[in-house]
Amino acid sequence: MLTAPDDLAPDRLFAGFEDLSGLLIAVSGGPDSLALMRLALRWRELLRRNLGSGVALHAATVDHGLRPDSGGEAAQVGRWARGLGLDHAILPWRGDKPATGVQEKARAARYTLLFDHARIVGAEAVAVAHHADDQWETILIRLARGSGISGLSGMARDQSRAGGRLIRPLLGLRKQALIDFCRREGQDFFDDPANSNAFFARARWRAAAPALHGLGLTPDRVATFTERARKADEAIDWAARDVLSRAGTAEPQVSEPHIYDLRRIGGAPPAVFERFLVLALARVAGAPPSRLERLEALAKDLRNAGRNGESLRATLGGCAARLGANGVLALRREKERRRGAGAAGESVAGEFRGPSTE
Repeated sequence: MLTAPDDLAPDRLFAGFEDLSGLLIAVSGGPDSLALMRLALRWRELLRRNLGSGVALHAATVDHGLRPDSGGEAAQVGRWARGLGLDHAILPWRGDKPATGVQEKARAARYTLLFDHARIVGAEAVAVAHHADDQWETILIRLARGSGISGLSGMARDQSRAGGRLIRPLLGLRKQALIDFCRREGQDFFDDPANSNAFFARARWRAAAPALHGLGLTPDRVATFTERARKADEAIDWAARDVLSRAGTAEPQVSEPHIYDLRRIGGAPPAVFERFLVLALARVAGAPPSRLERLEALAKDLRNAGRNGESLRATLGGCAARLGANGVLALRREKERRRGAGAAGESVAGEFRGPSTE
């Protein structure tokens, strides 16, 4: 069950983050992020009263430069933040802007700029204001794209990323609750016109929300679904790590391939075998493959070849895979000149686990 609109207790929203020494709050100027900023300040005061010390808070606004008004809005957010006693930085997205995939590339630039600034100010985590309605949109978008169980687990409340932790304290709150909070606080805010621009997929899902809610596809029910998907995802991951341990041989030297005896795990269900393969590939390449359908194709080919006593060669996710007729799989980092070759082909960013729609 999602949090009631009036349940905005900062100690509950930020529970589990008390160990942070520094937190950077991403503030765009919308009601969501401004509510996050004010609630974080209240949380810090609670920590100071109860524990004698609080988390060092910082605020930053990414100016993507995609609208004529964005610079002025970022400056106003800075005035609001400083008026509350917070230091604030404007982080401009410099250089030429893309003609296609604007929202995805702007999102990637935003996180890069935020985590770079977090390192500068000594913040261990970045807080963003994703809420229950954002989660609803994310799940529907991923469902429409055929995401796997990991993607349908939704956005995580606490997520490890390159550069630190990304936290989302407001995931249990509806957007209207945050708008109402800002109004009670006398906090002005901006409304990004992109939120209602039908050119963007999220805006189209947002426009369809009332009809879908009426059919029962509500944020409450989607929240229940994501929790169940998360538990199933954890179970698959737990089983896959056990399979990885049973199939693996001695730890290889840096220049040697990673070796797995697939005969030891012949009874693993497809979902567990696929996750085992993700973990094994990530050990070699440093990151998991990102296109689920290509991973599934390679897993199927490996299982079929293993059953038939056949050998197989393929590439995926920066790795070269070689299965011998004896059922032994060797994985090594793929040479740059050969990337893109092989039965499974090279993957591109998007589907398996990454937050491509966040």
